[in-house]
Amino acid sequence: MWMFFRLLSDVQWRTVRPRWRSKSSSQHTTTSVADPQPISLPAQAQVVICGGGIIGTSVAYHLSKLGWKDIVLLEQGRLAAGSTRFCAGIVSTVRHLSIELKMADYSNKLYQQLEQETGIKTGYVKTGSISLAQTQDRLISLKRIASRLSVMGIPCQIMAPKQVAHLHPLINIHDLVGAMYVPDDAVVSSADVSLALASAASRKGVQIHERTSISHVMVQKGCVTGVETDRGPIECQYFVNCAGQWAYELGLSNEEPVSIPLHACEHFYLLTRPLKKPLESNTPTIADPDGRIYIRSWQGGILSGGFEKNPKPIFTEGRNQLEIQNLHEDWDHFEPLLSSLLRRMPGLEALEIMQLVNCPESFTPDMRCIMGESPTVQGYFVLAGMNSAGVSFGGGAGKYLAEWLVNGRPAENVWPLDLKRFGALQSSRTFLRHRVMEVMPLIYDLKVPRWDFQTGRQLRTSPLYDRLDAQGARWMEKHGFERPKYFVPPGKDLLALDQSKTFYKPDWFDIVGSEVKCCKEAVCVIDMSSFTKFEISSTGDQALEVLQYLFSNDLDVPVGHIVHTGMLNETGGYENDCSIARLNKRSFFMISPTDQQVHCWAWLKKHMPNDSNLLLEDVTWKYTALNLIGPRAVDVLSELSYAPMTPEHFPSLFCKEMSVGYANGIRVMSMTHTGEPGFMLYIPIEYALHVYNELMSVGQKYGIRNTGYYALRSLRIEKFFAFWGQDLDTFTTPLECGREFRVKLDKGMDFIGRDALMQQKQDGVCKRFTMFILEDHDTDLDLWPWWGEPIYRNGRYVGKTTSSAYSYTLERHVCLGFVQNFDEETGEALVVTPDFINRGEYEIDIAGQRFQAKAKLYPFSSLFTQRRRKDEMELSGYHGK
Repeated sequence: MWMFFRLLSDVQWRTVRPRWRSKSSSQHTTTSVADPQPISLPAQAQVVICGGGIIGTSVAYHLSKLGWKDIVLLEQGRLAAGSTRFCAGIVSTVRHLSIELKMADYSNKLYQQLEQETGIKTGYVKTGSISLAQTQDRLISLKRIASRLSVMGIPCQIMAPKQVAHLHPLINIHDLVGAMYVPDDAVVSSADVSLALASAASRKGVQIHERTSISHVMVQKGCVTGVETDRGPIECQYFVNCAGQWAYELGLSNEEPVSIPLHACEHFYLLTRPLKKPLESNTPTIADPDGRIYIRSWQGGILSGGFEKNPKPIFTEGRNQLEIQNLHEDWDHFEPLLSSLLRRMPGLEALEIMQLVNCPESFTPDMRCIMGESPTVQGYFVLAGMNSAGVSFGGGAGKYLAEWLVNGRPAENVWPLDLKRFGALQSSRTFLRHRVMEVMPLIYDLKVPRWDFQTGRQLRTSPLYDRLDAQGARWMEKHGFERPKYFVPPGKDLLALDQSKTFYKPDWFDIVGSEVKCCKEAVCVIDMSSFTKFEISSTGDQALEVLQYLFSNDLDVPVGHIVHTGMLNETGGYENDCSIARLNKRSFFMISPTDQQVHCWAWLKKHMPNDSNLLLEDVTWKYTALNLIGPRAVDVLSELSYAPMTPEHFPSLFCKEMSVGYANGIRVMSMTHTGEPGFMLYIPIEYALHVYNELMSVGQKYGIRNTGYYALRSLRIEKFFAFWGQDLDTFTTPLECGREFRVKLDKGMDFIGRDALMQQKQDGVCKRFTMFILEDHDTDLDLWPWWGEPIYRNGRYVGKTTSSAYSYTLERHVCLGFVQNFDEETGEALVVTPDFINRGEYEIDIAGQRFQAKAKLYPFSSLFTQRRRKDEMELSGYHGK
């Protein structure tokens, strides 16, 4: 501890003002970006951007690059004087999510050429980064990231501890098992990057006004019409909220509030004086996630911070500051991170500390930034909540949002970042405060597959929650809704299962296997109440007409029939994948994925005419949904309803209101979302417990049991069923995933996306949804595939997996993913034919190790009628959904 007190005493008795602060202040005297003399605001603009940090200036820069000139950027203080000014300035592409990786890579390349473009020094230095691993699980996580970096053309290397010492001699390597080196990562001066972006935007006509506060955004008929500022109003068509930690408050101040779920926490890092032998500016940055710290070279010394286990939320009450001043030092709070730093770099014990910086950073409920258009106010866009990665994401995020405004959509699938992934339920101040206390440590925690947040739970529950919980349900959360993963049988070690975290075969393997077996041989019940449920009705034919235009399949079917269909965009991509039952001639019941509740509602409201005779109602909360799966489901339901349920009397994809037990008005549908026989029961919520009890009572003689979503996932993947949000997205068309049969190009009327599909049908598809069965993979000993693994065809990268599961029927792992083909010289996308798929030799890369895989196209034929040994199994087989 002597080293710690030596450092601490230096801090207590020396007050040294950091040179970077005065330097940053002096830069704000320039007149090339924003005129220091107050000038009148324009009366109107096409776009008003709120926030002059790296995010707001990036949006302005990219909008101007795309040709939009009528833009006003308003900053309540000075440019780059908020969180941007305090940012550590590390630009890292080491990311788990593909879209975040792409944003960081673009940002890096943008910052590299920005000084040459603008003439403003940005402090860009290509340092490279080293991510350290103290455990084998951490090293596996890094290897998974390395696989994804490599296929994107980003150089990276998994290395031994001795190689780390060669690149950074001050690093203590005694407790390391390995590391990952990314030579192209960099550092910048974040405030200078922001000023350079603003300068470039200003030269292209963007007006920038400092010391101008927005009180609220004006809205009429659900659309942005302008902003009210302390210097007068500005009429505008679009508003972009890049207010950082104040984005939440600003969203609530509107005439029609916009929910932007983020919350600030204090974030600490220290600055030191130069070392005796000053560190070179190009010394690699260090990320030591197991030690919870990061380290970079800074003016010959170091800058080091981290993400502690016990973060300090701030500004929960909504307190505002024009410019973020340095908050109070808290050395007691920082001590664990300081101790970790000294263990990693023991040679620093005599180094003099200049300052402990404490600044607020905003975090979101799921550790991903918030981007996109409000679901409630058209023309209101948001880009905020960077989770301490604003510099890494700033360039790429600004580019994607600018494309969204100008082109109507970004160039990449940004659904993981879309504001509409959240609902109003995530905007509670108490929820946000508690959740960000979990989120901030998670940034450096080891994230193994299928981990779940622990805070903000039991927010939305089925009426059966307590009943299922008492029977051993283990829960996961989706869109705030509790859903059962699996059910722990009596006598199992519950604690061990709850703490089971691994990249290998999980402890729940046998439990899920027994649930799958029951689904195939007897009967199971899955509570699927979280599914989004809408009703669309009208006084005349308006409901049918609008749905025919919004959906690709033909919905003019007899009453009682169910149609699987896609809600497509203009390019033919899936905005939603759903099932629609025709209740009567003028009423339809629509079932969508859980996380589609906000997005789907916004899409429907945006495209439906404002007709008082047309009614759209969200009835998600009105119905409990039970999925009755298995060959004996028909026996259970027949006995409870006293009605014949055989296919002759109740055909596939049919919906009928029935009595089940004592309860009337149960919507029974002959489908299961798994390909197995069975029924979906949509039960008015007050009857849920009764119907469930009756099902379990009558079903005892048929071997009924509770089942969770892990079993459903295994069943649907082995049947090649694609799910929206995992396999399907706004860039995937029905023709690319073998769903031509769900599109009726000749249904007698136009629909959104029809022209694009007609063209694609003529030209051919450039990617195809494919199933891969791993052939030389040992389930017990090898790392498991989860999602995002690179796919190789004849040794060449052709795509990545979108989802995977162990098939208990095939006794092999099954991965789903898209195969693409590119010209090796030009990079141009080429048509992917079934023959191209079938003639290839495939491998799946799991954390750097490649496994042979057999490819199958959809649809395929198979008989899952009997189990065979692995070496005899021939996969064919599809059962209609």
